[in-house]
Amino acid sequence: MKITIVSGSPRKESVTVRVAKHLLKTFQEKYPQHEFHLLNLQEHSMPFVEKVWSTMNDVPQEFKAVADKIYSAEAFVLVTPEYNGSMSSALRNLFDHFPKQNKKVFGIVTASDGAMGGIRAAVAMQNQICAWFGIPCPQMLVVGNMDKKFDAEGQLIDEKFGNNILNFTTEFIWLSEAVASKKVMDNQKQLNA
Repeated sequence: MKITIVSGSPRKESVTVRVAKHLLKTFQEKYPQHEFHLLNLQEHSMPFVEKVWSTMNDVPQEFKAVADKIYSAEAFVLVTPEYNGSMSSALRNLFDHFPKQNKKVFGIVTASDGAMGGIRAAVAMQNQICAWFGIPCPQMLVVGNMDKKFDAEGQLIDEKFGNNILNFTTEFIWLSEAVASKKVMDNQKQLNA
């Protein structure tokens, strides 16, 4: 299964990319049977949506690498700071360029230097993921006091927080595998019909 982790803040000084880097490493070590990719919006400036890129042929050349990570993903982990009670506009803009993400699992991760960790954004993201026809994973990862949990390289410095990461990654993979398995069974039924 291919899973894309999206670090959703385009700001160069953003700290949420620390969580995305840590999750990438954690997933790769714990679940080597799956393929994980990081899509960092600090490195990709997307234009405002003018039309949906329905196929890879519709995608302008300069965005093909980004589009490949979206089209090939069977599940996503979205990592974002909270902006006015929701996800970053850059993250929303990214997914608005593409067709609905029908029956794909989305992990929700929010992070901030404040104690609440972006919980309002996490709740708002559940609704947005449903609007994209995705499946939000009920187990979210909300990272408050970000600067005390991860260093600049994405290394965990608060070992107690490791349990939160374990719970999130375990539940996200379980749901993603269950949905992928169901899709395979449905496809086999259609072929045999």
